[in-house]
Amino acid sequence: MDTRRGARDSRNSQSSRSRWEAAYREKGERDAEFSTMSGIPIKPLYTPEDTDDDQDEKLGYPGEYPYTRGVYPSMYRGRLWTVRQFAGYGTAADTNERFKYLISNGQNGLSVAFDMPTLMGLDSDDAMSQGEVGREGVAVDSLEDMERLFDGIGMDEVSTSMTINAPANVLLAMYVVAAEKQGVQPEALAGTNQNDILKEYIAQKEWLFPPEPSMRVFRDMLAYSTEHMPKWNTVSISGYHIREAGSTAAQELAFTLADGFAYVEAGIEAGLDVDDFAPRFSFFFNSHLDFFEEIAKFRAARRIWATVMRDRYGAKSEKSLLMRFHTQTAGVSLTAQEPYNNVARTAFEAMAAILGGTQSLHTNSLDEALALPTEEAVRIAVRTQQIAALETGVTNTIDPLGGSYFVEALTDEMERQAYEYFEAIDEHGGVIDAINAGYQMREIAEASARYQRELEEGKRYMVNVNVYEAEEESEVETHAVPLEVERDQKQRLTDLKSRRDNAEVDRLLEAVQEACRSGDNTMYPVLEAVRAYATVGEISTAMQQVFGSYRETPVI
Repeated sequence: MDTRRGARDSRNSQSSRSRWEAAYREKGERDAEFSTMSGIPIKPLYTPEDTDDDQDEKLGYPGEYPYTRGVYPSMYRGRLWTVRQFAGYGTAADTNERFKYLISNGQNGLSVAFDMPTLMGLDSDDAMSQGEVGREGVAVDSLEDMERLFDGIGMDEVSTSMTINAPANVLLAMYVVAAEKQGVQPEALAGTNQNDILKEYIAQKEWLFPPEPSMRVFRDMLAYSTEHMPKWNTVSISGYHIREAGSTAAQELAFTLADGFAYVEAGIEAGLDVDDFAPRFSFFFNSHLDFFEEIAKFRAARRIWATVMRDRYGAKSEKSLLMRFHTQTAGVSLTAQEPYNNVARTAFEAMAAILGGTQSLHTNSLDEALALPTEEAVRIAVRTQQIAALETGVTNTIDPLGGSYFVEALTDEMERQAYEYFEAIDEHGGVIDAINAGYQMREIAEASARYQRELEEGKRYMVNVNVYEAEEESEVETHAVPLEVERDQKQRLTDLKSRRDNAEVDRLLEAVQEACRSGDNTMYPVLEAVRAYATVGEISTAMQQVFGSYRETPVI
């Protein structure tokens, strides 16, 4: 560029900027909080001065390092995201019907919601399960239930996600054996089990053992899946529950990725090559209401994962660098007041996930602040995704907000804050030591309290909660799980225990315990116990008797 012309353009630009700033000051600002939900201050205008000189390098191209603009070269022009609605309630037969209903309405990936007893490794006839059987998900006690859950659904024809963590090894074994009974071998199975036990200690609080033996069980599953299940995502490292517990977007990003790095280190410690297992890691993020902050979070996540996997863990395969993630819209953002407003909230959150480049999406149903979704509510949620995909035009170009001064600056800020949290976790001695010290939980609790205080002080708005409150309540039909579900599930369990070879079950449970004690891979004896129809509660208890239980460190 001509030097004199460059200086003249710069003076003109400064003059334009000064003129705009004067006009802006004269116009004034409305009385509002101009910051993200995480508290990042937002300027009235972003310009090239807000982005780094190496911005082009940090952006790259879709499908190329550092994958800021997406993990695939063609993104949604090549293939749309998977519509994967989380579903489960009552019995396995009830949920099987809901699965078939969702498939008939265009869903192309299954996602199993287990009830609380199953999540906690308890059988339906356990005293601790009373009143919870089939209430918030499907009750799965044994292989028989898993067979009912997928009755009439070709397990080699669907991709299945299972949200299970503490007893993930048992439920994965049930899935594998149920598929074998359909004539489908493990290598043909596609899908994911969440299997993210570290976030349980940080946010969701559904654990069986202390963190160290839990990581041992994770390593066993990782080794098994790497050898036998090449299409199966061994872990879906979850920030969703961290966010639902009240974290900021940056905390969700940082704590989730830190957990992911801990799982990578567990695989390396197990003697596996990082490029043999890392391509089967996936992620699960929350998409909240702060539209641009969420998009920036997803873009920063891809860049950080690729950089750390390459530079710290020496991953050489491009597939190891790709962060593929499922997204669920924020359940915590839904309100019981005027539930139909939740359709709008969910649509905005879904759009942020899409513009952030998600590979799979769950849109919450409008009635989920009140109960499990009705068929009509879940159909509207599926239609929300279909309208976004096919009618809005947002899928026509890749990363349409790429290059936006604002979005790029916010992406950089998300990345910067994440690395600050990584340093803090390292100073605690790593993820598990930080958990044992209560670090992540304390940070989340403080962020949650700060956000709640801002709501109560009117610095943040929730329509019909602290602003524009309606005088009359809206009513929607809700789904109720019949009381007979628990009684009938217990009876099926009693019948199973009377029909199976209980002496064989006892022998195989002892084999599970011996593997826990010896250091042998626990996945293989668990598979044998499942084949003999040992229950989730029996296998979990057998392992807990060797590994012990976990008591949380109080943080408040």
